[in-house]
Amino acid sequence: MFETLPKTTSFEDFLEWKPDGSLYELHDGVIVEMQPIGEHEEINGFSAKKLNVQFERLNLPYFIPKQALIKVPDRDSAYSPDVLVINQKNLSSEPMWKKSSTVTQAASVPLVIEVVSTNWQDDYAHKLVDYETFGIPEYWIIDYLGLGGRRYIGNPKQPTISIYYLVEGEYQVNQYRVDDCIVSPTFPELNLTAKQIFEAGRSPEDEQL
Repeated sequence: MFETLPKTTSFEDFLEWKPDGSLYELHDGVIVEMQPIGEHEEINGFSAKKLNVQFERLNLPYFIPKQALIKVPDRDSAYSPDVLVINQKNLSSEPMWKKSSTVTQAASVPLVIEVVSTNWQDDYAHKLVDYETFGIPEYWIIDYLGLGGRRYIGNPKQPTISIYYLVEGEYQVNQYRVDDCIVSPTFPELNLTAKQIFEAGRSPEDEQL
């Protein structure tokens, strides 16, 4: 669930206002409070766990912060992805990292993941365009409930993972469903199916139905 607060502000004022320990984004000057549900959080945690294994195995200088922001260039917008992979080696070049946990350069962000909630338009439209413009090499949309529009996930709608990857500055997309094996350009040895990710957000009671 997302609650839009009745306030329009600049990015600088947003940083000053943003309470510690709370999760907010700024969408073209509008402050948006993020309120992910339990299944959403389970999928976040599962995805982050699998990626952390890759960081360790490949000895990569990557980590996943608990709370951090991506500042969209030339706009009063800043996003806090469900899973944000940070390249620690580039943080010395990030002017806003130490004071506000904010990145402004594509070299700092190898991959982001958004898990779809009822506001699917943000993930498939606004954030897709902004992450592409920012230059993030790889962007996953995990639509575990099949909520996205048919133009994005097909007809009939079904749970889908869309992996967007940059080719000459533009996103191309591959989609995965059911038992399809995920292919990640950033982590080509990732051994994971779409079904494994979807089921991370299901309780044991769900399995018995």
